Amino acid sequence: MEILTDIADLRRVGGPLHLAIGVFDGVHRGHQAVVEAARRSAAEGGGTVVVVTFDPHPIELLSPENAPRLLTASAHKLHLLGRGLGVGHVLVVPFTWEFAEQTGGQFVESLLAAAPPAGIARICVGRDWQFGKGRSGDIALLESLGERFGFAVSGVETVEVRGAPVSSTRIREAIAAGDFAVAGELLGRVYTVFGTVIRGRQLGRTIGFPTANLTVHSEQLPPTGVYAVRATGSGDSWNGVANLGYRPTVEGGEVKRLLEVHLFGLDAEIYGEDLEVEFVDFIRPEQKFEGLEALREQIRRDVAAARAIFSG
Repeated sequence: MEILTDIADLRRVGGPLHLAIGVFDGVHRGHQAVVEAARRSAAEGGGTVVVVTFDPHPIELLSPENAPRLLTASAHKLHLLGRGLGVGHVLVVPFTWEFAEQTGGQFVESLLAAAPPAGIARICVGRDWQFGKGRSGDIALLESLGERFGFAVSGVETVEVRGAPVSSTRIREAIAAGDFAVAGELLGRVYTVFGTVIRGRQLGRTIGFPTANLTVHSEQLPPTGVYAVRATGSGDSWNGVANLGYRPTVEGGEVKRLLEVHLFGLDAEIYGEDLEVEFVDFIRPEQKFEGLEALREQIRRDVAAARAIFSG
């Protein structure tokens, strides 16, 4: 997948272009429908699909106090667009204060000015999506500009599941409640988090259960506890057990919530690598133990429980 980081980079993509535009936090079923509309358009008319998205999430800049936990930070979103949806080109527009001052019309005209000679054939968005300063851009503006500049517009209808629109808010609520079945139904894929392995205190190694500590990039996490997990990275996949919490036995107080995974059969150093982690099943709540020996015995039971889940 080719990642473009400047609107001007569109000129080197083979046209005509079929653009799917949106924030796409979660790359959920509604977002997938927008991408699919661009893909169908390219298949019928020839040309190249380009997904256009933004980093950071606009609300993180415009109203950080109201910014929710992300479903997919940028690295995760790109991973899902490329690996999951097979998108070949993604334009990640830096969402800066200068960019935020553009009206919806100015944004579209900047895309048109940067397009290759074959131009833009179609722009696909969610029908209710609004963009540009003061939410000045919407489907009506796109259709007006399309008539003026010669591109088609697809306003993709909202996808509904269980009688209600699929939204990032609904998915966050399901994850926060630990309801992975509903989250997966709304996402159109299994719920995962994406993190980078960092060096921890290496306590797990001393008690016989080495763990990979993950920094999860501001993504929505399920309730604190111990889970059976499946992790993927560097072309490999491992089953394992994870602790999501504050490590009360070894920290002695509340600290930032951590995700630690013990992966079955992993015997290599993976510091600095990205892992995608699926929460397969809940095993137990996090708890504090009297000491390291009690903790070691509980981890043995957790590992056995996780293995039973995967063998069942």
